[in-house]
Amino acid sequence: MKRNDGRIRTSHGGNLPLPADLNAMLATPERDEAAVRSRLAEAVQEVVDLQAECGVDVLNDGEYVKAGAAGAYAGYIHARVTGWEVRTGDDAPPAKRAGTAERDRRLFPGVYESGLWMSGSGGPVRPGFATPGAVPRHRGTRVCVEPVRYVGHEAIAADITALQHALKGKNGDTEGFIAALGPLSLGAGAVNEHYASEEEYLMAVAEVVREEYRAITDAGLIVQVDEPEFLTTWTFYPEWEVADLRRYLEMAVRVINHALEGIPLEQVRFHSCWGSGHRPHTTDIGLREVVDLLVRINAQCYAIEAGNVRHAHEWRVWEDVDLPEGRMVMPGVISHATDLVEHPELVAERLTNFASVLGRENVQAGTDCGIGSRVGHEEIVWAKLRALGQGAALASSRLWS
Repeated sequence: MKRNDGRIRTSHGGNLPLPADLNAMLATPERDEAAVRSRLAEAVQEVVDLQAECGVDVLNDGEYVKAGAAGAYAGYIHARVTGWEVRTGDDAPPAKRAGTAERDRRLFPGVYESGLWMSGSGGPVRPGFATPGAVPRHRGTRVCVEPVRYVGHEAIAADITALQHALKGKNGDTEGFIAALGPLSLGAGAVNEHYASEEEYLMAVAEVVREEYRAITDAGLIVQVDEPEFLTTWTFYPEWEVADLRRYLEMAVRVINHALEGIPLEQVRFHSCWGSGHRPHTTDIGLREVVDLLVRINAQCYAIEAGNVRHAHEWRVWEDVDLPEGRMVMPGVISHATDLVEHPELVAERLTNFASVLGRENVQAGTDCGIGSRVGHEEIVWAKLRALGQGAALASSRLWS
């Protein structure tokens, strides 16, 4: 991943709005798969071009491949792995943990009983990303029943080819990334009935996702490891104290680093967040409680929420962090929790705050999370990305003046 050279480089968290016609094609139960593949390739070129026009330096395919798989950011992977089965009804074992918003739900019972808020990780379903004709989301309990394996080689190869083709002709400063699910987000919520221990099971899951990571980095692209569970695990276990969480995350760091074994550090960006749910978030674990564990993960860049109102103040946490040599932080300076478009001056202010504690060479500009499925309309999404590019330019002019 290229480092800042006289200016702050920009990227974003992942998913971007689908073109309306492609969304309609995906929503058709008896769709023409050849036509969908053709239109998808065109759409990837379009979304790459739009990102470049907004001033994005490290861009992706919009996560369009994930739009055809229900279950938000994680749904796509289930067609690429084996070793699990889904059980429902009396055959399903008890869930191993609570939901993503459990701590909030206990403090705001009336809010959740009203039906106006979602208790899961995702926010309200937005037009332009949900696909009614997509693969059904797993509603039962996932159970590991045999050795886990990665079988998605053809699928990830197609994703890589589409992005590489779309990047042709872009300027030399442009880089491409593909977001891939982290081992915790793939395996931690499932019940293990095959491996001798939870850590052995998660280490096997790490080896599964590593195959996808290697395919991406072998192709010369950046892999963004999507692992919101690093921060959201806190609310899955409302009975835990911070010490319990830290013990778990120490194991989680070993698992994540096992997944990254042999992957070039400079091609890894690690993303975590507090879940994309439009909910109070008053019970989010504080960054200060776990940041020392976060920076043990073998990634060149750490992408983390910093724009929403529960975490915008946490730039000061980094005053007390020894960032490993050669590492960078990509704070979210654009929020997916609001449809208000950030002013470029606010973006610049947020970036200069981070630069004041981390050094200007160690800060890149990003979004809190993927904004394509959480912001109300695609016009707002692109306005936010333009504000990101403009704000980064303002900050750069001040930091390198």
